[in-house]
Amino acid sequence: MSEGAGGVRRPVRLVNLDLNLLLSLRALLTERNVTRAAAALGLSQPAVSAALARLRRHFGDDLLVRVGNRYELTPLALRLVERTERAVGGIEEVFSAAPDFDPVSTAREFTLLVSDYATSVLGVPLAAAMAARAPCARLVLRPHSPDDVVGAAERLRPVDGMVMPHGFIDEMPYLDLYEDRWVVLAATGNTRVGEAVTLDDLAALPWVTIYHRPTAFTPANLQLRTLGIEPRAQVVVESFLPVPELVAGTERVALVQARLAARLGPDPGVRVLAAPFDVGPLLEALWWHPVHDTDPAHTWFRGLVAEVAAGLPGAGALKD
Repeated sequence: MSEGAGGVRRPVRLVNLDLNLLLSLRALLTERNVTRAAAALGLSQPAVSAALARLRRHFGDDLLVRVGNRYELTPLALRLVERTERAVGGIEEVFSAAPDFDPVSTAREFTLLVSDYATSVLGVPLAAAMAARAPCARLVLRPHSPDDVVGAAERLRPVDGMVMPHGFIDEMPYLDLYEDRWVVLAATGNTRVGEAVTLDDLAALPWVTIYHRPTAFTPANLQLRTLGIEPRAQVVVESFLPVPELVAGTERVALVQARLAARLGPDPGVRVLAAPFDVGPLLEALWWHPVHDTDPAHTWFRGLVAEVAAGLPGAGALKD
């Protein structure tokens, strides 16, 4: 968009733009240095300096400013980082489209938005399957955020999908992958928790919580709130893997997935206990934008993800 009369934004005419500038913009925003951006693009430093000058004129903003002996992004440049990545991803998807799809020869990049939990459970076998079936392809497992969930309709368009349990995303196509269940973690030395944890314990003890935002509570935390228990979040993280360490040696408790708890080492400093309330099953699904429905490459990829998920051990076989 560009500024028109009366401050009204009007669409930029793409026909007047050199879309190669988009690649230069991504490299400059990523590297925050003209020399490194030039190396990443395989271009000369003067060529990238010229591209930066054109970008500065287009946006009316410096984009990169020197602070001491380094460059930093301007506020506008910071807002452009994610937009630029999405735009490049969309262009790559358009020009990698083909009437037929051959996984053996494709060099396509497949991108999934995932939590570190899903990366641990599903990402490892999926990477192995991709290497065997599509050896020239690239699998990108990108961490998702609560903002990705809230803006799923927009965030899913430039990627191949998001692995997310039911209860967060609506009106997007999905494929159920696997079930898990919630368990409670408590430190081995936490004397305030007996052989079994109670609802009173969960109400009284401090918590390690994940995604502690109104739109991003885990389903189990939402169930607790319906029982009148508001977890007292002492530590908040936006990933699951550090949770056991944040519980060990403290009076904190946390809810984690049984598949994640099953991966703990022989002496993790925590106990894995059954939840003291009827926690509904956690059903992980692959969600994608409808624009990908008929794409042959995406259809193949969805099938591979489903096949890998079907080969995971059942959650019921995991020990508490």
